[in-house]
Amino acid sequence: MSQTRGAHRKPDGLIVTFAAPAWAAVMSDRKRTQCSIRIGARMDARLRPPMSSPLVILILSLLLGLQPITTDLYLPALPALTSAFGVVPAQAQFTLTALLLAFGLSQLVWGPVSDRVGRRKVLLVGLAGYTIAAVGSALASSIEALVLWRAVQGACMGAGTVCARAIVRDLYAPEAGARAMSKGLSGLGVLACLSPPLGGLIAELLGWRATLMSLILFGGLALFVVARYFKETLHERHAEALRPAVLAGTARQILANGTFWAFALLCTASFGGLFCFLASSSFIFMKLFGFSATAYGMVLLSLSAFYIIGTWLCRRMLVRIGVRGAVRIGGLLSLCGGGLMAALLLAGVSNAWAVMVPAWIYMLGHGVHQPCGQSGSISPFPKAAGAASALAGFLMMVGAFASGSWVGANMDGSAAPLIKGMTFWSVSVALVAWILVQRFGPRPQQGV
Repeated sequence: MSQTRGAHRKPDGLIVTFAAPAWAAVMSDRKRTQCSIRIGARMDARLRPPMSSPLVILILSLLLGLQPITTDLYLPALPALTSAFGVVPAQAQFTLTALLLAFGLSQLVWGPVSDRVGRRKVLLVGLAGYTIAAVGSALASSIEALVLWRAVQGACMGAGTVCARAIVRDLYAPEAGARAMSKGLSGLGVLACLSPPLGGLIAELLGWRATLMSLILFGGLALFVVARYFKETLHERHAEALRPAVLAGTARQILANGTFWAFALLCTASFGGLFCFLASSSFIFMKLFGFSATAYGMVLLSLSAFYIIGTWLCRRMLVRIGVRGAVRIGGLLSLCGGGLMAALLLAGVSNAWAVMVPAWIYMLGHGVHQPCGQSGSISPFPKAAGAASALAGFLMMVGAFASGSWVGANMDGSAAPLIKGMTFWSVSVALVAWILVQRFGPRPQQGV
């Protein structure tokens, strides 16, 4: 057997040579090789995306779908809820507006916190709180208790939406982020499609409380998926994100950015029109037009279907004409929807079709504006995606709260308040899309 020479110095200073077996050198080389393999594996793991693309889209769909399923599932039960508590419609609508106001305000907290501690911890806390609040809402014994629990539910729901937008910025370059967001919002559209007819059916068969109990199941499902499969996407945490001075500086930087305002206002105006419809349509279709809860659920399903088509159109237009071109066409669709609704009102046409058909056109534009707006508003801020997402979400919910409050205060038993509100928002969307986004938005070759 061949041997490797070695040396050893004895205490008396003499050097004694010895022969080491060749297998010792071989074992040393093998250990070095194994160490290199382990280091290479760790480096490869860092280079690989933390989750597969289909899993990311599934998680985005669940997180973004929290908001529509929380609002749309119980809308068909709103008239029954009003009668059960013996309150006027405006009081019952406050269960919706309080939820969205808390939803908007909470995002100002969840965003910076997620930049500091990561997306996963925020999601686990938020989804757990959402599920507990769903239990409280289902068991509420008064309208005041229901409003309180719905506000808590809205605050916890904000964690999911803020983190969803931030996850897109963590994982994708801006242009790819817009496409990923449109896929996630398509998943949102599917949930929005299923929620109203399912809510109407549940309300007719099991009562209005059962619609709120259904949210316990959805919250539990989202919590399980995140706890089991979600991998942290924020690799460089902002250690000082929660310091007041840093928060103020970050907010100033975001609010001074024209691109942020262009896309955030686009989302706000587009969602304002949708929320105007959601806040009043259950009373209009069920009380004025005589729809059943299930039939009204089908109305909302049809709106969601056109929204999904809009997100599909958005993905196609992003490839061909870029963000600014897609938003320009989306603005035209929004204006046509609101304008047609107003024209039919002025012509004295008062039936369900006069509201539904223009709303379908409006929803096509909404499906274009939301992916572009939600990804575009945070794209300039890769290191403060949570904070930018929070501010954009807050503005959107402030617009929704104002829209719902106005239409609730002006309801007169006709469809006129809904139509006037949607007309206002459709004009606002078109102005933002054609002026602000064209000025501050990216060139077609740049993406979002």
